[in-house]
Amino acid sequence: MAMLDNVVFLVEDEPPAEDPELLGVYDGVPLTERGDPWASGTLPDRIVLFRGPLTRMCADLEELTDEIAVTVVHEIAHHFGIDDDALHELGWG
Repeated sequence: MAMLDNVVFLVEDEPPAEDPELLGVYDGVPLTERGDPWASGTLPDRIVLFRGPLTRMCADLEELTDEIAVTVVHEIAHHFGIDDDALHELGWG
């Protein structure tokens, strides 16, 4: 079983108005906090990338590609239960 089988990746134009610089978000229950992994009726976790902030902060396609990779790794780490402090220490903040 692959650990990302129940994760949906989405791209939306803009983040919520209260956090306009948000690049991505993990919406789900981290693997470290789950009970029964086969609980019926459970929706898949979601990782959402926000096109607007990502494209505005990057000068070119190469920089955008790199920032998307960092953002995806960051959000997948949350799926595995790694918090922001640990990610910053690892250089993925």
